Amino acid sequence: MIKKNLTGLLIFAVVFLAAYAEDLTNTKANSSGKAAETRARHLRGSITPERAWWDLQHYNLSIEFFPGKKTLKGSNIISFKTISAGKTMQIDLQKPLSITKIIHKNKELQFKTEGNVNWVYFEKELTAGTSCSIEVFYEGTPTASKNPPWSGGISWLRDDLGEHFIATTCQGIGASIFWPNKDHGYDEPDRGVDINVTVPGHLVAVSNGRLKNKSTNIEAGTCTYHWQVVNPINNYCVNVNIGNYVHFSEEYKGEAGLLTVDYWVLKHQLEIAKKHFVEVPRTLEAFEYWFGPYPFYEDGYKLVSVPYSGMEHQSSVTYGNWFRNGYRGKDESHTGIGFTFDFIIVHESGHEWFGNNITSKDSADLWIHESFINYSESLFVEYHFSEKEAQDYAIGTRKNIRNKKPIIAPYNQNREGSGDMYPKGGNMLHTIRHIINDKEKFRAILRGLNKTFRHQTVTTAQVENYISEQSGIDFSKVFDQYLRNTKIPNFKYKVEGKKLVYHFEDVIKDFTMLIRIKINSKEMKITPTDAVQTLLFDEVIKSVEVNRNFYINAGQIK
Repeated sequence: MIKKNLTGLLIFAVVFLAAYAEDLTNTKANSSGKAAETRARHLRGSITPERAWWDLQHYNLSIEFFPGKKTLKGSNIISFKTISAGKTMQIDLQKPLSITKIIHKNKELQFKTEGNVNWVYFEKELTAGTSCSIEVFYEGTPTASKNPPWSGGISWLRDDLGEHFIATTCQGIGASIFWPNKDHGYDEPDRGVDINVTVPGHLVAVSNGRLKNKSTNIEAGTCTYHWQVVNPINNYCVNVNIGNYVHFSEEYKGEAGLLTVDYWVLKHQLEIAKKHFVEVPRTLEAFEYWFGPYPFYEDGYKLVSVPYSGMEHQSSVTYGNWFRNGYRGKDESHTGIGFTFDFIIVHESGHEWFGNNITSKDSADLWIHESFINYSESLFVEYHFSEKEAQDYAIGTRKNIRNKKPIIAPYNQNREGSGDMYPKGGNMLHTIRHIINDKEKFRAILRGLNKTFRHQTVTTAQVENYISEQSGIDFSKVFDQYLRNTKIPNFKYKVEGKKLVYHFEDVIKDFTMLIRIKINSKEMKITPTDAVQTLLFDEVIKSVEVNRNFYINAGQIK
């Protein structure tokens, strides 16, 4: 009896220990996996010490595309100036692409790959104030985009006539998905980028900036297109488009002089493009009125046909909206007003001001790009049509708001916040405008932002503080409520004869915000808080109407 019990205990102990060991192994594996993911996010999304000691000056990127193999090969000369002394540099390139060698002063440098990061080791420490460069050689099969522009990578597609139609997209995932660089939004190349694209000779490669030259290699059967950007540019805006392109152009008489406007479309799209792209000059006209001069006269403006909906690539706006108004057959405002203009041309061109001229340092603050440009659609409508239609458009987009998570995401992790940064952020700006209640002051703020932060990367604090300072109104709690919280202020009220009793619900601590209401058709402004307030009127209150331009909920206290 005792022996059998001992045997059972031994069997139980063996099984328990084995299970414990397996669980411990799985825990360590899961912990290790989570730690690796956390480290990868940190390396991608933060200003690491290996990034902080050097300031990016210029890229000279050369890429050859091999459409038949869906591979590429190239190099990037990265010019920089040291801010402080340093010896180890972080260069980003996403797998399955790989760096083959790195050259500095005609000598090959040692480097170590950790995931999508490459640690580059200089032979000796570079002192502060040194101007220098390295050339990074790389090759491989890049990630193919499954759903451009929302997923990054290369789109190896064919056009309607069966010819190669290739495009790059990389917002969010990062430019290092197809070329090696310093892949963080805080640092842009001060002197721009040269982009040299080699393709099969019968194809055309279109990129950012101006086409400087085209050279043909008859023996190899290839053609190289050299494009040049002289202004600072964010990494994700660098793009390459390859296809059976033809070109036409015009000049736009803008605030800062003559602006070169180039169009690159597929050969069979030429006639419809010439008719439809009249939308471009009137878009530039509206935005120069609201935001100030187009920010990149030196690099020109370009609209390029692509096989996806479109993107805001600086001086190379990409277009795939089927040459029709709306957004691929839809109206984002649900009012019909969205069908009075081409959404992609207006929205993506607007990013030349907010997104490309003014760029968020951290992707968590992408609202600086998308909220202003969501509202730019309404500003376009106001400029070309009417203020009422513009208001209808802005208010109509509220149907697209979900309020599931905040607009601003965690910092230093390469994370974007909620998609509400589009319609909710736009309606926040619409609300701020109507709190200011002065069109010219609001317009001056928009133009002032583009002048003050011209060609700069910024934080949300800089933008928020600028708006508060220039308006003379403290909007800090308004920004906190709409950007960092998911609840919408709920204006609750009840009528007691000549008395209106009211307060805000669903608001953050110490929240207060001016709104406008009509009592018996007479407009007045009030500033509710979460505390109950009372307003005495000189006659019996028969009607209460909240101004629709304030993005709040409203209802009577039951």
